[in-house]
Amino acid sequence: MTGTDYVIEMSGITKQFGEFKANDNINLKLKKGEIHALLGENGAGKSTLMNILSGLLEPTSGEIKINGEAVKISSPSVANKLGIGMVHQHFMLVKKFTVTENIILGSEPNRLGFLDKLAAKKMINELSGKYGLSVDPTAVVEDISVGMEQRVEIIKTLYRGADILIFDEPTAVLTPQEIDELIDIMRELVKEGKSIILITHKLDEIKQVADRCTVIRRGQSIDTVDVKKTSQQELADMMVGRSVSFKTKKIKAAPQEVVLEIKDLVVKESRGLEAVKGLSLDVRAGEVVGIAGIDGNGQSELIQAITGLTKVESGSITLEGKAVQNLPPRKITETGLGHIPEDRHKYGLILPMSLEENIALQTYYQKPLSNHGFLNHRAINQYATKLIEEFDVRTPNEFVPASALSGGNQQKAIIARELERNPSLLIAAQPTRGLDVGAIEYIHKRLIEQRDKKKAVLLMSFELDEILNVSDRIAVMYEGNIVAIVDPETTTREELGLLMAGSSLEKAQAALAAENNERSVGEENHFES
Repeated sequence: MTGTDYVIEMSGITKQFGEFKANDNINLKLKKGEIHALLGENGAGKSTLMNILSGLLEPTSGEIKINGEAVKISSPSVANKLGIGMVHQHFMLVKKFTVTENIILGSEPNRLGFLDKLAAKKMINELSGKYGLSVDPTAVVEDISVGMEQRVEIIKTLYRGADILIFDEPTAVLTPQEIDELIDIMRELVKEGKSIILITHKLDEIKQVADRCTVIRRGQSIDTVDVKKTSQQELADMMVGRSVSFKTKKIKAAPQEVVLEIKDLVVKESRGLEAVKGLSLDVRAGEVVGIAGIDGNGQSELIQAITGLTKVESGSITLEGKAVQNLPPRKITETGLGHIPEDRHKYGLILPMSLEENIALQTYYQKPLSNHGFLNHRAINQYATKLIEEFDVRTPNEFVPASALSGGNQQKAIIARELERNPSLLIAAQPTRGLDVGAIEYIHKRLIEQRDKKKAVLLMSFELDEILNVSDRIAVMYEGNIVAIVDPETTTREELGLLMAGSSLEKAQAALAAENNERSVGEENHFES
């Protein structure tokens, strides 16, 4: 291809923060009318590279060409004028403003010096209809779904005339239905002549929607490949730099004494309605018990009750033989609990604080990290640097704020902090959400290591493959209670899905048997005809 056949050419892009190179001589070319995936582990440098292209950062060195012309993108407004728009992973919307106000903010149409709301509404409706971006222009953003928030962000970039759209981890917060809708929207956009860069680490999405893929590893571009000619395994191996296993290796569990015992537990949610309704469950040393269920069936409230983050209305929670219901979180932690929380930003880290301080959060008040009420900063530093190395937390140094780390490295820091205390029970709630295959493999390995050290592990996840892959027993939650406890070795994905929808095990098996029988009969009739 000639240079002008590419709408974007990024050549030799390097971005340095002090001694740390986030991007190191990266090359990327985007063809007109293609969906080009940018694949890499958490912290590989994908977002940094796209922040350079969208004008949020300036490169230390390298060249950018748009439609064959060398350009300097010094700000987001310059990027907008060049036809580049970015849909960020964390939406940049004003919650109290309406959809229309958010879309036109900074680019308000005016007539005779006055805001022309009719012109704005007309243009938003045109863009909405043309690309299948269903939004309510009059709705207040804080009242709309996450999927609609994302559609507002997309319209916002199109409203400013973007021909090149950058999607940064766009499916991280979407439901499966919203993901399908987004894929249809992206296909419609390229059909209308737009070009898309898709930042992701989800291999199935790349295979589903992308034309080509550039792989980045530790700040360097590894290769650009044709997606149709490249397998998921090949993409994963390129991304991580070694062979990645999609199946967790483990020996058969040998459960021992009960570590966690829950009896007749009742917990209310924020509106005062019962979310957990008389639930009973035990978890033994040397096993992983998986909690499976559709989001909103009481799983989060169950975990919050065990960890002391929400009140128990009735029933009991016993950890290592001690009643812990309604104790303060620190008391429960000291009884032998480790917790990888569902929301690492809200419950797992204090983002403005340093990595070192976050690693010491659970033990800073104990010797040798403190003595007679005074912090021993040298001991804290030695403790943190030891865990950073041991758990492979990739960071420029231990003093950077936790907010500066990638999602995978934030999760590793939490795991390091929780496992170093050698808890008898580890609760892992959505431990791999938003992480790449390398980080997922690492975390699953750590969970199995805990099990094999004769610790109890309670895993809560909305990912069926994760539950089936890691668990030794699966407890299925539906409408606040356990409806079945099944063996992952003898339970299919389909059976698990039916149980999560409220079916009994017998009904689930009967429904699947009937479906398979109908399929067999249909095939026989086809061959006979």
